[in-house]
Amino acid sequence: MSKSIMENPAHLTLVLVKPQLGENIGAAARVMMNFALHDLRLVNPRDKWPNPDAAAMASGAGRVLDNAAILPTLTDSLDGIHYVYAMTARRRDIRKPILNPREAMIEARQRVSDGQGIAVVLGPERSGLENKDLAVANAIIEIPVNEEFKSLNLAQSVAIICYEWMCSGDGEGVKPVAPMVPADVNDKAKFVDLLVENLRTRDYFWSPENASGMELNLRNLLMRMDLSEAELRTLHGVRRALTRTPQQSASASQEMKGMDNG
Repeated sequence: MSKSIMENPAHLTLVLVKPQLGENIGAAARVMMNFALHDLRLVNPRDKWPNPDAAAMASGAGRVLDNAAILPTLTDSLDGIHYVYAMTARRRDIRKPILNPREAMIEARQRVSDGQGIAVVLGPERSGLENKDLAVANAIIEIPVNEEFKSLNLAQSVAIICYEWMCSGDGEGVKPVAPMVPADVNDKAKFVDLLVENLRTRDYFWSPENASGMELNLRNLLMRMDLSEAELRTLHGVRRALTRTPQQSASASQEMKGMDNG
C-alpha cells in the first residue's frame, strides 16, 4: 500500500473487485484523475497485471494505475479503511442503509473530514458484487436508473461516484473563477448612444419609416445583455475600430507595432 496514503488515511478509495477488462480499469483510473482521486485498489483482476489495455485507456492517468494496489481479497484491500460503501443494482433483501450516490458522497465527505478512510467497492462487470462482498459493507449505494435498463459500465459507475465526491466538497479541487464585475447600466447606455450615433453617420438607419423601430430594437438588444466591465470595454474597442477610416486604421497599426518594438 502507498506509504503516503497510510500516513494520511482520511481520503476516498475506489476498490474494484475482480475487474475483467483492462480497458474498464484504465477508464476508471482516467475518471479518478479527472476528479483528483488517486487511491485505486484492484482485487484479483482477471487479466495479467500490468495490463497494456488499461494503460492505453488511462490516457494520461498512468500515475493512478502505477500506484494501484493489487490485492488477493476484498478484506485485504480495506487496510486503513473505516467505512465501506458497496455499489450494486441488486438489493437482495440486504438490511443496510441504501443511499444514492449524492447522499453517500455527502456522508462520506463528512466521515473523511472526521479522519476516516472511506472505500467505495464495485464488483466485476458481468455479475457485480457477491453476497459475501456485500456483507463487508456498512452501506449500499444504488444509482437511480431506468428500471427497464439498469446496466451501467464499470467506468460509468466510477464516474458518477467521482463526480458526486467532487460536488460534495463544494468545489474542492476546482480552480475558482474570478467573479465578473458587471457593467454599469449608465455606461452601457452611453455605449449604445455612441454606437447609434456612429451607425447614423454610416446610414445604417436608412429607411425613414423604420428608423425609430430599428433603433429601439438595437437599444433593447444591447441593454438587456448581461455585460461585464471588461466586455463593455471590448465592445467600445470594436466600435472605434469600425468607425476609423482606412488611413486611421493603418496609422493605429503602425503605432502599435512601434510600441511592441520599443
